[in-house]
Amino acid sequence: MNWKMVLGISTLAAFSTLMIGQAQQKKYTIGISWSNFQEERWRTDEAAMAQVFAFSGATSVSTDAQASSEKQLNDIDTLISKKVDALIILAMDKDAIMPAIAKAKAAKIPVVAYDRLIEEASVFYLTFDNVEVGRMQAREVLKAKPKGNYVFIKGDPGDPNSTFLHGGQLEVLNPSIKRGDIKVVGEQFTEGWKPENAQRSMEQILTRNSNKVDAVVASNDGMAGGVVAALSSVGLSGKVAVSGQDGDLAALNRVARGTQTVSVWKDARALGKKAGEIALHLAQGKSVTSIAGRSIFSKGPNKVRMNSVFIKPVAVTRANLNVVLDAKWISKAILCEGVDEKAVAVCK
Repeated sequence: MNWKMVLGISTLAAFSTLMIGQAQQKKYTIGISWSNFQEERWRTDEAAMAQVFAFSGATSVSTDAQASSEKQLNDIDTLISKKVDALIILAMDKDAIMPAIAKAKAAKIPVVAYDRLIEEASVFYLTFDNVEVGRMQAREVLKAKPKGNYVFIKGDPGDPNSTFLHGGQLEVLNPSIKRGDIKVVGEQFTEGWKPENAQRSMEQILTRNSNKVDAVVASNDGMAGGVVAALSSVGLSGKVAVSGQDGDLAALNRVARGTQTVSVWKDARALGKKAGEIALHLAQGKSVTSIAGRSIFSKGPNKVRMNSVFIKPVAVTRANLNVVLDAKWISKAILCEGVDEKAVAVCK
């Protein structure tokens, strides 16, 4: 027997097996449906997802519903038709999205509900602890203004996060409300979480109350920006406690300037990274029970039991602005623009 020939045949067979294996290795595609891209943070989230996909050799297809529930349904139809292997969905409306979820389920495409609840047992829910975010907002505003006239500028009425946030806020503030230390003089949902809608609501509340407002519990940073604009127009900027969330760069600068009391920072990089990892995990058909940090969530309006992961937020005030600087979330130049260095230690 010619051993060189045997060796050559064996080597060729091994090489062929390797090539076939590589050819058969599936390249996963993840579909991402955003409700809109108006919020600064969604771009950060998507960039973190993209890093996960690039490292894993996967690809993604992203759509922007531009604040339209109808467009989002069409977007998801398109993603399903492209045979994506998993979907990450930031829902515009928790109820309007359900036909799309049913179609994804029928097509056996796993869905990750991203940062907003989609209450369906087959969906994986990934978010920050939004009830705790509400508590953090209320605690910091209460420290700044333990008594006085309070306003609640809540999120979009179709987003369950609005309810979770407000529930956390009330947990902290209800004792003071019941004692009469706090008087609620205005309360308004904000369609689409839009800053301009929040500003308009705040202007109306100020007019109704002859500008006698001491604190505004605004549910996110975009709306806090609208609130601060309304306060500025009547000379109250920096005199009224204002909350927000997301760690938007402009909001963190407002915290440094003293026109916003707190921004609850939710590191979008961590959430985006986790979403990419979970979507790939599910696309590959792996067990949901092996996802690190998984727990069961059942506190939605319909008490549906869902697999979930919750990431912890951080309340950022003037006292701990170093947290976002150390994490390289924001540069010192942007954080400290227009800031009195004597008032803010990290800006010296």
